[in-house]
Amino acid sequence: MKKKLISFKNLLLLHFSILLYSGVTVMSKFAAGEDFLSLKYVLYFGLMVLILGVYAILWQQAIKPFEPSVAYSNKSVTTVWVLLLSAVIFKEGITVTNVIGALMIVAGVVLVSLKDD
Repeated sequence: MKKKLISFKNLLLLHFSILLYSGVTVMSKFAAGEDFLSLKYVLYFGLMVLILGVYAILWQQAIKPFEPSVAYSNKSVTTVWVLLLSAVIFKEGITVTNVIGALMIVAGVVLVSLKDD
C-alpha cells in the first residue's frame, strides 16, 4: 500500500490542537493557586472546560487525514508543549533531563510517523 503524504497544513492543525490541549494544564496550575471555589478558581476551571470543548471538536477534525497510530503518537508531544509553556509562563527551569526526555518523545513520534506500511 502506498503511503499518502500528509500536508503541512494538516500537521499544523494537529499540533495546534495539541498545543490548545496543553493550555488545560496551564489553566489547571493557575486554578491550583487560588482558593477553592473563589471567583478566579471558577474562572480558570471554566476556561479549562471551554478549552477541552474546543479541543475535542478541533481534534476530531485534525486527525481525519492521519492513521490512528500517527495521530495518537503525536499527542505525546503534549508533554513537550507543557514543558515549553511552563518555562515561558511560570518561569520554570528546563533541565538536561527534560531536554533528553523531550528529544526522546520527538524521536518516537518521528519514528512512528515514518514507519513503513
